[in-house]
Amino acid sequence: MLFDRARLEHLEEQSLAPYAIASAHSLGREHREQESANRTAFQRDRDRIIHSAAFRRLEYKTQVFVFDEGDYYRTRLTHTLEVAQIGRTIARALRINEDLVEAICLAHDLGHPPFGHAGEDTLHDLMQDDGGFNHNQQSYRVVTLLEERYANWAGLNLTRETLMGLAKHETSINLSEALGVDPHIRGSLEAQVADLTDELAYTAHDLDDGLLAGLIQPEDLDNVEIWRLVCSNVHWQGGRMQEVQRHALIRELVGVLVNDVLATTEANLSRVQPASTAEVQKQGSNLVAYSVTMNGMRLALRHFLYERMYNHYRVVRMQQRARRFVSEMFATLKRTPAQLPPEWQGRIESRGLARTIADYIACMTDRSALLEYRRFFDPSMRP
Repeated sequence: MLFDRARLEHLEEQSLAPYAIASAHSLGREHREQESANRTAFQRDRDRIIHSAAFRRLEYKTQVFVFDEGDYYRTRLTHTLEVAQIGRTIARALRINEDLVEAICLAHDLGHPPFGHAGEDTLHDLMQDDGGFNHNQQSYRVVTLLEERYANWAGLNLTRETLMGLAKHETSINLSEALGVDPHIRGSLEAQVADLTDELAYTAHDLDDGLLAGLIQPEDLDNVEIWRLVCSNVHWQGGRMQEVQRHALIRELVGVLVNDVLATTEANLSRVQPASTAEVQKQGSNLVAYSVTMNGMRLALRHFLYERMYNHYRVVRMQQRARRFVSEMFATLKRTPAQLPPEWQGRIESRGLARTIADYIACMTDRSALLEYRRFFDPSMRP
């Protein structure tokens, strides 16, 4: 028997918890189209995201280290894949829709500009009089407007549930209004898993990259409680850290965080006993969460990373270099919009000059942004 869409939807109905979102009950897409014969609606969302130009560009966008710092540090693409993997693990254990969680995870960073948060913060500063810039908002623009793959509509025409997962990503920008939903309701469990998993993945894996780069020494972490717990669990007593030991410690860190989330979320679900997604969304706080103890340890680790890694002089130098690239490109394009490629010039009237420039820069990879910068300012480069 072929596992066509109808069969896959039936299996979901049989296996998912009552508070999960079954693809057969999707609220649909903005533009009506025939659904796939062999994929559920959320599997199709996932595939559209993977095949998008914005997803491919994540390979050369900064997580912490700019691409020319080395080949083995995480990029936005590897971070995104790690988020999706951990998200699916949690979703499977909670009996919620893995495909929807994966789609939200894969789309969550599509709007990140080049050079990581330095690029984002710079664009936000430059766009203060024009609505600001936020990578979550930009991800929504990518999947609903900027991707051009279909003749009859802009964007990827994703399901409402995937878009709501992006809208409920916990940032300072609330996109609920764009979808016409109550900004005060919580995200679905699938959206909550994707949101928590993003932070979990970058906390653990930024630490991994910091240790690999030598920005952090193992002994620097002696006063970080969760690190001491992880070291105890793997029976590592310090000293010179080999690569295999680093991998074991980071694996254990991810495992400790995931196990705590699963135990805490299971307790929350048992306490609330939601019979539907709507009941999940009415809660006063997210049900997908850490325990109080683990949350305190997690926040202490994040504080350590901000103090000792994100503010390390090498990272700050990279950030300042990135700010200069983005600021100067933005300024020269704003002074002379005729430098934009013709297809981008054609968007100025409908979207405004500043927003068009922000979209143009945000679509660049680190590598293409550096090349464009040289075209603008290096006399030896051909335009």
